Amino acid sequence: MSSSTDFPMHTNQHDAMPCRAARRAACLLVTTALAAACGPLRPGAPAPRHAAAIIPAPLSIALPREAPFVLDSLTVITVEPGDSTARRIGEWLADLIGSTRESTPRVLEGPAVAARAIALRIRPDDPRLGPEGYELTVAASGVSVTGGGGAGLFYGVQALRQLMPPAVEFTARRPAPLEIPAAHIVDRPRFEWRGMMLDVARHFLPPRDVKRFIDLLALYRMNRLHLHLSDDQGWRIEIRSWPNLTAYGGSTAVGGHPGGFYTQEEFADLVAYAHARFITIVPEIDMPGHTNAALASYPELNCDGVAPPLYEGIRVGFSALCVDNEVTYQFIDDVVREISALIPGEYFHIGGDEVERIPHERYLEFIERAERIVVSHGKRMIGWGEVAPANLPPSAIVQHWRPDSVQLAVARGSRVILSPSSRVYLDMKYDASTPIGLSWAGLIDVRHAYDWEPAAWLEGVPERAILGVEAPLWAETLGTVHDFEYMALPRLAAVAELGWSAPERRSWGDFRRRLREHWPRWQALGLNAYRSPDVW
Repeated sequence: MSSSTDFPMHTNQHDAMPCRAARRAACLLVTTALAAACGPLRPGAPAPRHAAAIIPAPLSIALPREAPFVLDSLTVITVEPGDSTARRIGEWLADLIGSTRESTPRVLEGPAVAARAIALRIRPDDPRLGPEGYELTVAASGVSVTGGGGAGLFYGVQALRQLMPPAVEFTARRPAPLEIPAAHIVDRPRFEWRGMMLDVARHFLPPRDVKRFIDLLALYRMNRLHLHLSDDQGWRIEIRSWPNLTAYGGSTAVGGHPGGFYTQEEFADLVAYAHARFITIVPEIDMPGHTNAALASYPELNCDGVAPPLYEGIRVGFSALCVDNEVTYQFIDDVVREISALIPGEYFHIGGDEVERIPHERYLEFIERAERIVVSHGKRMIGWGEVAPANLPPSAIVQHWRPDSVQLAVARGSRVILSPSSRVYLDMKYDASTPIGLSWAGLIDVRHAYDWEPAAWLEGVPERAILGVEAPLWAETLGTVHDFEYMALPRLAAVAELGWSAPERRSWGDFRRRLREHWPRWQALGLNAYRSPDVW
């Protein structure tokens, strides 16, 4: 990912993750208690429990028994003159810290000469870091965050955020000062791709709810948000050359729930919001299967020229574009062209899974032609594991989700995203009593989602061929953003650590200890997490 951004940093992150209005008074009381629990740390005293509760686990962390850094009304944030990326990140941090105008630190350009300064710097020539790595030092005299690129600086600020008491997350006025324990961290990610998929096709999430997840991914230093924008049950993004896709195909969802879609302006705003947090949005338009919403919208996409009715169930495999008609490829070209114009990222996901109504050879020919269309619009194709046998160039990416033949793609030079359904499908129930979710891939408790090694998962797929890890959250049984949150947390934090942390820095016992400390932060953010008996 680029080390800079052309998009403005939004100045109020809590627009996307609000503390619910009905809980404001309770929030203030809890804030007071948290502040008391995180009282002054004196030399020789043990670090507070939350001090080492950073997720994902850093590559190197030291917690000296020294006095903390005190955040108060004199704190300022400094950046180097002319560094607009660092300044935007500084303004994001100032907004996080401040609950009133008086408590919001000023962002100044120049050296950190004042006491109580937080200095933000980008050093692309530091070989230890790379574009996403960072170094964080917290001492009583000041805080320094250095990133190898803009992304690294932002991730260092997220680590600093996790060192702060959970009280910092509240939007209500809170007691001051806040304290940050002494620490020194040098860190960089293991994998390039650290992602989550949201299925907004089966149940639609409006932009404000997607932004909640973007901010959650930022907290855990994840950098890809894969949006599943079309399926049998609904089409969720405006295509101006094919307007009935949303006018008709976007009107439904599973079980008769309300449909919905993103206008191109709304989608571009989501892309900008994510990009400002160093997250790439990856759009998926599933093809040639999972297409009933499109087939219902345009009869000519069907081989018999007859549009099927809209669909609100959860069965799969029954729909397919007519791969023998040229209009199908004009349709795909228009869709890829319009969406590609809205995204600066290099990826376009074509789905390609669970196709039952097309002969295998014709299916492979379709995938190869769809890949060429994607490339013609300046993007790299991603497809689910079923696309691996197609004759694809090394630039194509295969996403593994069940037993498949991804080794064929790896042998041709392609790289793989690991999303094993038995480990990281977040729509699977935690246990048999989970009120929502499915269980076809098994029951996935927090430890099961965490306790596996990506580099050893697939025989014949070495670590160098693994682009990263992604956790899909399918929405057949989910109705609201709170359902999505309940299934995502705490397992999403486990996946974040799998994608970021070196194997020697990961252990279930230590992760469980750190994860316990994140519950108050999720409460402060108003997130509807599952309180797993594995952990709490």
